[in-house]
Amino acid sequence: MNGHHDFTHFDDILQFWAKERPDDVAIEQDGRMTTYAELEENTRRIIALWATHGLGKGDRVAWLGKNSDLHCQLYMAAARVGVVMVPIGWRLAPPEIAYILKDTGAKIVFTGEEFTETASQIAPDLPAKPIVIGELQARKAISETQPGQHERVDKHEPILQLYTSGTTGNPKGVMLSNANLMDLRNPGNAAGLAWNFFEPRECMLVAMPCSHIGGTGLINIAIVNGIRCLVQAEFTPVGVLEAIENGATHMFIVPAALQMVVQHPQAKETDFSALRYLMYGAAPMPLELLKEAVRTMPNAGFLQAYGMTETAGTISILPPEDHVLEGNERMRSAGKAVPGAKIEVRGPDNKEVPLGDIGEVCVKSPSNTAGYWQLPDATRDTIDEDGWLHTGDAAIMDEDGYIYIQDRIKDMIISGGENVYPAEVENAIFGHPAVAEVAVIGVPSERWGEEVKACIVCKPGQSVEEGDIIAYARERVAAFKAPKSVDVIPEMPRNPSGKILRRQLREPYWKGQERQVS
Repeated sequence: MNGHHDFTHFDDILQFWAKERPDDVAIEQDGRMTTYAELEENTRRIIALWATHGLGKGDRVAWLGKNSDLHCQLYMAAARVGVVMVPIGWRLAPPEIAYILKDTGAKIVFTGEEFTETASQIAPDLPAKPIVIGELQARKAISETQPGQHERVDKHEPILQLYTSGTTGNPKGVMLSNANLMDLRNPGNAAGLAWNFFEPRECMLVAMPCSHIGGTGLINIAIVNGIRCLVQAEFTPVGVLEAIENGATHMFIVPAALQMVVQHPQAKETDFSALRYLMYGAAPMPLELLKEAVRTMPNAGFLQAYGMTETAGTISILPPEDHVLEGNERMRSAGKAVPGAKIEVRGPDNKEVPLGDIGEVCVKSPSNTAGYWQLPDATRDTIDEDGWLHTGDAAIMDEDGYIYIQDRIKDMIISGGENVYPAEVENAIFGHPAVAEVAVIGVPSERWGEEVKACIVCKPGQSVEEGDIIAYARERVAAFKAPKSVDVIPEMPRNPSGKILRRQLREPYWKGQERQVS
């Protein structure tokens, strides 16, 4: 019903729901309720408080803490006037936090109480010498500040800056505007996407970190639709199960977290009937886990979302009707472009490759960032003259427009001028009866520039012969893609979200020499 309001700015949204649903809960955390009327007024108090510190459009304000209803309100205030909100991942080490704070030039750092000390130790050494305001102090100051008038920011100006780690170097600040966060909604409504429409009493659970688009994006969806945003400081399986019992109807979760939820003993006693849509993404979902989740939550529509910080979140979706218990080919895809976004798979010449060929996922969408904060070169490398954003993901597109993500382009190996995608070779080797895990990397080669090496973890009690693995691969992929050498290793290096760190496997081989390929 309310999906038909064509909002393009949070300033309008907050005013609209404050009139339409003043007493409905906008944000809830640990029993603290903020209604839509209070949210609208509190954001104006925050804007007035910032003004007393000389902060306005274009100034950066940071949040260092776990997910918080306070941060949600700071963020909504920023969205109205163009102060730029920077939520920082609380799991980062102090030098990483310091790097981001320095990069933003933030003048104020708001902190969750347990992070106030960390921020206070970092702040004096930063050029901007930001003031640090703890959560309790902030809440008091906001309640004592009179709300005033403000000038709304142009919808194309940045209001949110999220840092993305990428695979190399320092994190980059992705700038997002009201238009980026909002402008895919109306085409989705016009297309009648069922999951775009919300009933007044529905509830969005925010348990994924708000320093990521996967967390922050959910706040946007809840507030735009005038529903309750239930915030949890961090993900715990019990927290999610309790939220579902308490009426959470929508959520987003990464596969590793979903596994912890469905396998938790309390899941058997949990009533999942209220859950309408479960969105998942950010990593491949094993089919068996997906089947278990569908059995556990039979009423929920499953939506796989693919997107990135640079596209302000979801740009392609695998809808519920493509999820079937017996599994199908499409469940291995990342779905197809959402209404309003265009996706092409392109070759190195920046032209579309034929369907079924591998290339780079490129996106044209109103949700695309205008660029990285103070990094014009990185921005030019990512967004071409025609406004297409190059994701760095390698994929194949089928005739129905579904995309199958294969790999990161950066992990691509160029051997004798031929492109080799590790995932392709890994899939070929993975079926070998003695292989538990495999990662394929490029190592230096006098002859080819790079050559293919397979790193293998054997199944318990098994061993492998190098020649045997190479022969097995050659039966399944082109000879130039098959490994030239094989290393057997005790375990795979992984990052906290479980992705294999091919970079770490490559390092010893590339010490002391530049990669010979760009």
